[in-house]
Amino acid sequence: MHDKLVYEYAVIRFVPRVEREEFINVGVILLCKRLDHLAMRVQLDEDRLRFLSPDVDLDELKGHLHTWDLICQGHPEGGPVALLDPANRFRWLTAPKSTMLQCSKVHPGLCQEPRHVLDDLFRKYVL
Repeated sequence: MHDKLVYEYAVIRFVPRVEREEFINVGVILLCKRLDHLAMRVQLDEDRLRFLSPDVDLDELKGHLHTWDLICQGHPEGGPVALLDPANRFRWLTAPKSTMLQCSKVHPGLCQEPRHVLDDLFRKYVL
């Protein structure tokens, strides 16, 4: 049996009006520092998003999420933050923000396979 790996995750939220503190979970981001594994999964329920925020610009939201994904992957098109190591990219993405995309608090756990944990968390918090 393999040693358990420490992972950290946060739920990605769409927050249309920060002052109202209403949100919809749209994704999950997960870091396993020991494996330098940083990944996220996102799914937008456009009907729910429009119900919460009728004037939401879905293209803008998708663009922001695409940038987050580029940063997560360490792709140079994600800008200077994407060039950091996975742990620092995770910290930057999950830092408190007052924007339409925010993350929950970061939560730790133990696992053997971070990819499976990401799938499970995504099903639990987003789907």
